[in-house]
Amino acid sequence: MIELYSANTPNGIKVPIALEELGVEYRLITVNLAADEQKQPAFLSLNPNGRIPLLVDFSTPDGVPLNLAESGAILLYLAQTYGGLLPDDFRPRQRAMEYLFLQVASIGPMFGQAGWFLRSAAQPIPVAIDRFRNESLRLTALLEARLQKHPWLAGDEYSLADIMHFSWLRIAHYAGIDLARFPALSAWVATINARPAVQRALARFQN
Repeated sequence: MIELYSANTPNGIKVPIALEELGVEYRLITVNLAADEQKQPAFLSLNPNGRIPLLVDFSTPDGVPLNLAESGAILLYLAQTYGGLLPDDFRPRQRAMEYLFLQVASIGPMFGQAGWFLRSAAQPIPVAIDRFRNESLRLTALLEARLQKHPWLAGDEYSLADIMHFSWLRIAHYAGIDLARFPALSAWVATINARPAVQRALARFQN
């Protein structure tokens, strides 16, 4: 049995999508971020970092529940545990890992900071807006170039790398990016968005 504490955010939707793609049963516990539920003692006892998503797997080999945070770590754990979302062949598998870590280290932080300085800062800070939006644009162009040559980030196979990036690219406007300028990425986002597992995952937050 898996319990997932999450919310309808770019990082929060990654794990439900992966679980739906893998066909793994789970209980979704929606965390009210606006009410700071992720900062309350009950949540902090599970994840001291006070962030979503948080997965609790009660079906571990040693019988001791596993609390696991950080979306990249969770998706890698699910892929390795349940057998999917990672190519079997050596080179595509390593490429999937490369793009997984690119999202964790670059796309997520840059898009998040660009969006915050564009929309949430008390007053405009042009140097910060330019810094993070320009880097977000550079990274978007990097992904566009990859997807002009390959259908998926790992190559010929849909993987956890695509899920990781999709969650942010589907709301690229948040970081001040017009996705219409990137046709391969736009088509890739639309294709992933139409996947039944993705639709099921997104619907879970509407219930």
